[in-house]
Amino acid sequence: MKTDTAHLYWATEWAQADGTSKWEHPEPEVMAFAQTLPAGAAILDLGAGVGRHALALARQGFAVSALDAAPEGISEINRIAATEGLTVDARTGMMTGLPFDDGAFDHVLSWNVIYHGDEAVLRASIAEIARVLKPGGTFLGTMLSARRVPIERAKAPGREISRNTWVFDGPGDKLHPHYFCNGRDLLELFSAFEVCRLEDREHETPGSWHWHLVLERL
Repeated sequence: MKTDTAHLYWATEWAQADGTSKWEHPEPEVMAFAQTLPAGAAILDLGAGVGRHALALARQGFAVSALDAAPEGISEINRIAATEGLTVDARTGMMTGLPFDDGAFDHVLSWNVIYHGDEAVLRASIAEIARVLKPGGTFLGTMLSARRVPIERAKAPGREISRNTWVFDGPGDKLHPHYFCNGRDLLELFSAFEVCRLEDREHETPGSWHWHLVLERL
C-alpha cells in the first residue's frame, strides 16, 4: 500500500492559494531560528507548499531550495519568485528521494511534512535529510506526537494501518496516512542527529500535539 499520498490533498489546497490561508504565512518560530543561521546559508525547505518559508527566507538573502510533491505549490513559488525577482531553486519531488547532492545544505527545514506516510516513508525521508545536510548542519522540523492519537480518535473514526501510522475519516488530509510517535521512537528515528532542542507541545490549538525539533547532523 502506498502511504505517501497526502500531497494529493494538498495539491488542491495549493491550487486555491489566494494569500488568505495560514499556510501562506511564515511561522514565527521558523523565522526566528533563521536569524541564528549564517548570512547566505544554503537552506532546503522540504515540503514547501506555496513557499511561505522558502520565499521569506529568500527575501532575507539565504540561498534557498524548495521541494514539494505537489506541482501546484512549486508553480506558485516560481510565480511569486519571478514577480519579486527572487532566486529560489524550486522543484517537484518526493521527500523519500531528494534531487540534491550529498552535503548540499547548511540547514533543512521541514514544517508539518515528513510525518505524512508510514514508518518506511519516514525513515527514508530522514535518511535523505541526513544525506543532503553538511556535517554539523541543522534540521528544524515538526513531528506528530503520539499523545495526539486519542484526541484524533475522539473527533473521527480512525484505524492504525501499521505501526504508529493512522488514518482518520472526515475532512482534511487525515484520510491519508500520518505517523504519530513518542519520544523514544523519535530519538531512534533521528539517531544520525544530535538533539539541540526537543519539545512535545500543543502546536496551534488545544490538543494539536506536535514534537518541535532542532537537530544537528553528526
